[in-house]
Amino acid sequence: MKTNITFFTSYQSLFLMAIFCILLSILSCSKHADNVPQEPVDTVKAAPEETIWHVKAFLPEGKLLDVKALDKEGKIYDVKAIQRDGNLHMLDIKALVGDKQLPVKMLVSDDKYTPVKAIGEDGTIYDIKALTPDGDKLDVKGINRTGNIIQIKAISKTGEFYGIKALSKQGQLYDVKGIKVSPDRIETKVSGVDVYAHIKALPQIGEDSSDTIWHVKAIHPDGKILDVKALDKDGKIYDVKAIVTDGELHLMDIKAFINGKTLPVKMLVSEDKYLPVKAIGDDGTIYDIKALTADGEKLDVKGINPSGSIIQIKAIAKDGSFYGVKAISPHGNLHDVKGVKFTDEQTEMTLNGVKVYAHIKALPVVIDN
Repeated sequence: MKTNITFFTSYQSLFLMAIFCILLSILSCSKHADNVPQEPVDTVKAAPEETIWHVKAFLPEGKLLDVKALDKEGKIYDVKAIQRDGNLHMLDIKALVGDKQLPVKMLVSDDKYTPVKAIGEDGTIYDIKALTPDGDKLDVKGINRTGNIIQIKAISKTGEFYGIKALSKQGQLYDVKGIKVSPDRIETKVSGVDVYAHIKALPQIGEDSSDTIWHVKAIHPDGKILDVKALDKDGKIYDVKAIVTDGELHLMDIKAFINGKTLPVKMLVSEDKYLPVKAIGDDGTIYDIKALTADGEKLDVKGINPSGSIIQIKAIAKDGSFYGVKAISPHGNLHDVKGVKFTDEQTEMTLNGVKVYAHIKALPVVIDN
């Protein structure tokens, strides 16, 4: 009997303990969820990823002019195109003044050509100029409008127009244009300044096939361009150009202009790591193709990455850096210069006794979004 009482007492104690735990749990859960401490939430948005493009004026002879902002004392600041978060559809144009990125806009004006200026946070106006090597500061202005787009040009002292472009470190080229969205004369106000149009860098879509001879250049990451030339065994230098035939811009020939002849430039069969790019004379003479630096260096131009029917062509710096090779029209349009194969054979053809691995052509630029 005593055993039964002991068992009952123990069972009763366990039962009461269980009831106590259940009540404690209910009381704990009855607290409102808002009273429960929460992990702190970071409400600060991450800064957008930015890629900087150079802004340049293109001269008809294939040279570039820096486009800069100037304050009233003549101090010079960079003007750049800003690509944000990988967006390649439309790049902002900014003047980099101190630690600020100031908007560059087209201002309301009754002048023949519409002024292009940078605007400070306090409404200060900065001139936008294209700077020549001899110190001239050329106006940059909007010159004519078609629909929502306004052409922007640097204007020489003799009244010539030079296209304004954004140039990536990889050698991609965009047009810098004015964009007007509002039907009103005043598009918007920025820091109290009346703005006629925004200024953006846009992908190139229109090309002038009247330019039949295009320059061939290597693009340095700093925004400089290097002449690409042919050299004979004595070191004499000859022009290398891209040729437009019958207005066809999809596949332009690359030729070396040597002693009154236009000689084909090809990629040769080779066991080297990089494939040599050479001009070939009528008698099989081989001419080197080099990119020439301002200090006289002659950089090899070679095929570096065969991929299917397309081979990348680069100028190779002494430190192993690769510079893209491009064809640039007198109006500032740009094509990629690539090796192109039409067969699966290592020897694409034999030209004047020389085994050719691939043709070399200028092709429209393709940019991935």
